[in-house]
Amino acid sequence: MTARRTLLKGIATAAVLAAWAGTALAQEVTLKLHQFLPAQANVPKLVLDVWADKVEADSKGRIKIDRFAAMALGGKPPELIDQAIDGVADVVWAVNGFTPGRFPRTEVFELPFMVKDARAASAAYWQMFDAHMKDTDFKDVKILATWVHGPGMLHTKKPVAKPADLAGMKIRGGSRMVNQLLEKLGAVPVGLPVTAIPESLSKGVIDGTTIPWEVTTSLKVQELVGNHTEFDGGAIYNLTFVLAMNRAKYDAMPDDLKAVIDANSGLDLSVFAGGTQADADGPARQIAVDRGNTIVTISAEDAKAWADIAQPVYDAWIADMKTKGIDGQALIDEARMLMAAYKAN
Repeated sequence: MTARRTLLKGIATAAVLAAWAGTALAQEVTLKLHQFLPAQANVPKLVLDVWADKVEADSKGRIKIDRFAAMALGGKPPELIDQAIDGVADVVWAVNGFTPGRFPRTEVFELPFMVKDARAASAAYWQMFDAHMKDTDFKDVKILATWVHGPGMLHTKKPVAKPADLAGMKIRGGSRMVNQLLEKLGAVPVGLPVTAIPESLSKGVIDGTTIPWEVTTSLKVQELVGNHTEFDGGAIYNLTFVLAMNRAKYDAMPDDLKAVIDANSGLDLSVFAGGTQADADGPARQIAVDRGNTIVTISAEDAKAWADIAQPVYDAWIADMKTKGIDGQALIDEARMLMAAYKAN
């Protein structure tokens, strides 16, 4: 009898241990983070890795984030947001402009000369996402952060000091807003992924490109062109980004691990990401200075002529938003108000 009781007790104990082990195993989460730039580029290195390391540390190792750079999981950059929705990847860093018109409300921050400060714009973007985009533009995915980069600018083979200098130049644009602006300025917009910029410049496919300073480092743009045009005051353009997570993957996580993700998402992460990208502009600009490249800085006063040319982009966007049942002017007014309020703090 004693032996039988011992056997039954052993079986029961083993069952409990097995159940406990199964529960513990189920609570371990591995996330696949997918993005389009080389691992050593600024955003992966200074933003995404910092975020992933923090999540892993805060979860005490129960969340592991595998990082896949340069589209290592397959597909093309415009497919990233669908990879997050479909579960091909668990988390993606995506450029909204890669899928033109798909996320219309985000474009308010891509309008010419709209953004003066990346932190203020990223904060406003998150607040407007929470109010207007969470259940509309991004209803199929969980958004962890929203941000913009530092001031967009021109990098060209020939110097550009006034709008007329762009006439006939083939310029790579990063979004439909940028391309519309380039057309108004007399340039020929060319749609290319950011990773294709170096080869396209080398082969003469394009005469220049629109990217912020910080992106030039990993692409070695300072070696491929000798001229750069930047603007005081508002940036000639900006792009908007999201860090997006598969909703089902998030929902399946234990509540305490969801809390880790939540604590490392939202307004603070958005401002950190946008600010970090903007802060990386300085070292990249210095590379151009050290090479002796020509840097043209358009004063706020002289930029008014550029802004006047850009006004039809605003008019067209507001009209386009109206066809979608969206009050574009109200979004512009709200974005300006929120950015001003951030700077006032």
